[in-house]
Amino acid sequence: MPIAGKFITFEGGAGAGKSTQLTRLAARLRVTGASILSLREPGGTPFGEKMRDVLKQPGSVIQPSAEALLFAACRAQLVADVITPALVAGQVVLCDRFIDSTVAYQSGGRGLDRALIEGANRLACGSLRPDLTVLLDLDPTRGLGRASVRDQGQADRFEVLGADFHLKVRDLYHTLAQEEPGRFLVVDAARPPEVIEEEIWHEVARRFR
Repeated sequence: MPIAGKFITFEGGAGAGKSTQLTRLAARLRVTGASILSLREPGGTPFGEKMRDVLKQPGSVIQPSAEALLFAACRAQLVADVITPALVAGQVVLCDRFIDSTVAYQSGGRGLDRALIEGANRLACGSLRPDLTVLLDLDPTRGLGRASVRDQGQADRFEVLGADFHLKVRDLYHTLAQEEPGRFLVVDAARPPEVIEEEIWHEVARRFR
């Protein structure tokens, strides 16, 4: 039987391979007969896609608190309009970034109070939490190098912040994974994509099939 009504998120720093692994998992799940919805954050709704351009545009000057609230607003719209209805309908929802990104980037990277960030997430998401979060762990220097090649040197607002910022983000991701080991699968993202794909698939099959 295909899995149904599960919510799987992909987290990690720039260049860690989130979108690649999400696409690979989606393809493997479709072969089993599962109905798949693939999303990204911010995005997934007309409002979210507009805010994505604002939040990622190089040169945009946004206060950290405003930045965090914009991410939460995009998430609230996505949860209400897209994710919750899809899960109720029995779809498997795969999302490139979710609540943990805001905690890692805006609290770990920007230094905002973590409790306030988590409160905004509760307002945006209610009781919704991922059934599995795949954390693709990669040294930030290597990840930023990958992202630069991928984007042909056109770094977004977060990629230009440099290795020190991204090290703080990575550290908080590690903290989150240690706090919720039952939800997180931490994957060494320095390995070949096909090796990572197999590890993720094995865990998804073990948990849900």
